[in-house]
Amino acid sequence: MSQLNMKRIYLYSKFERFWHWVQAVLITLLLVTGFEVHGVYTLFGFEQAVDIHATAGISWVILYVFIAFWLLTTGEWKQYIPTTKRLLVVMRYYAFGIFRGEPHPVQKKREAKHNPLQRLTYLGLASVLIPIMLATGLVYYYYNELALNDLGLVANLHVVGAFLILMFYVVHVYMTTTGHSVTAHIQAMFTGWEEVEDESQVEDWERADKVDNVTTS
Repeated sequence: MSQLNMKRIYLYSKFERFWHWVQAVLITLLLVTGFEVHGVYTLFGFEQAVDIHATAGISWVILYVFIAFWLLTTGEWKQYIPTTKRLLVVMRYYAFGIFRGEPHPVQKKREAKHNPLQRLTYLGLASVLIPIMLATGLVYYYYNELALNDLGLVANLHVVGAFLILMFYVVHVYMTTTGHSVTAHIQAMFTGWEEVEDESQVEDWERADKVDNVTTS
């Protein structure tokens, strides 16, 4: 990707960057303490690990509510509307093209920060996986008050969800290194400014449906 064709655009607001990093810290604490609670290793000690896990979990619930409110009130929820347009092209890029030095097939824009694959992934996380993790975690936390006899299903769902979160965590960290420089995406999440190609080499997939409607009407 040539530096001569780069421009800087403001993609991530202060609150967006704030909740991204706070969520990253909380998820890290939850994974580390969760594995310790299950006896994988000893770091904080069992009791302290349980306390940290519970505190981080409750904090994540509160943060999730604020994130949802922010998305709904700012209109940023539109960034996560799923689309299949250019989805296969993006999947091919991540499977093969990225290793051949090909340019990314979908240009980032302020009105379209996430490519089609990212949209599906983030929507699945935010609407399915994270709510399951938060709900099962709360049931765990309040199981005495709920007077439940069997936590087997809840425990299994929580553990499976934790491993899925871990898989996403690893892939997400790796993907942050695939910009035009190793630290470009990480810097953008600190500053809010992202460097993108000045001239896109692909169609505007976000507006393709509108163009099709106009030409066929």
